[in-house]
Amino acid sequence: MQLQAWYHSCSAGFTLRGEHSLPSGKPVLHFVHGNGYCGRTYEPMLARLTPHFDLFLSDIQGHGDSDHGGRFHGWNRTAALCLEAWRARGTLFGDVPVFAVGHSFGGVITSLMLAKAPDQFSRAVLLDPVLFPPAMIGLMALSDVVGLYSRNTLARRTRQRRHHWPDRQSAFTSLHERGMFKGWKEEALWSYVNHALRNTPEGGVELKCRPAREAEIFSSYPRRLWSSLARITTSTHVLRGDKTYPFAAKGITRWRDSNPVVSEQVMPGGHCFMQEDPARSAEAICAFLSKDAQRQPGG
Repeated sequence: MQLQAWYHSCSAGFTLRGEHSLPSGKPVLHFVHGNGYCGRTYEPMLARLTPHFDLFLSDIQGHGDSDHGGRFHGWNRTAALCLEAWRARGTLFGDVPVFAVGHSFGGVITSLMLAKAPDQFSRAVLLDPVLFPPAMIGLMALSDVVGLYSRNTLARRTRQRRHHWPDRQSAFTSLHERGMFKGWKEEALWSYVNHALRNTPEGGVELKCRPAREAEIFSSYPRRLWSSLARITTSTHVLRGDKTYPFAAKGITRWRDSNPVVSEQVMPGGHCFMQEDPARSAEAICAFLSKDAQRQPGG
């Protein structure tokens, strides 16, 4: 994909970065990645969308080439900063329809953006957003009060994960068909290895997103999530894997049943089904967004 880098010195005191395609007059996809990834991790899927859409990839605090930025500013502020960066940099695309797409953590960030700015996007597709059911958020909040949630199992494992390799081939071999990368197409894993890792001065490669940052996100949760989800008026299609986390499937179905603008489609695969079958995922995204490709924001 031919993309250009962008940057935005945000109101939180650090620089957000990402990449965008050259404006061509096509509708624009604003894309937010999952925790620990970056926009270009999804290149096999995104490349299949470029005949129909321009791209604006936004890498959140501590991911991709964006600054680490000190402490994690939280899910809600992250959504606000993504909106801030888009409003500052997205004007270069002119007056074309804008669609919102996000995966996992990025799907939740996108939903918070939809709630905060209902006229910003014409339509949205959320890929397996981690929508914590209300009871789960209540447990998280209680655990947070007593200082337990930051030590949850997923966060602890993330802090302990390997983050450095001698070279990219070693990283690919080490990660192939293991853990969260199980079932990924080789082209998708190579996109992760090529774009979510950086060269080190010593000659090796390391994760751009520090495991501690990834763990910070796993140890936190969005505030007022369900009141935000209830306010969304943008037509939104949720694609979820048939083998995704049970809590996410439950949350997605709850939202679909409670908000008439939300539809749901089950895809073969796990939480990263779009990395397992990029072509099928791109086709599903395109099918929903192309129904109304000429509608203007707010429609």
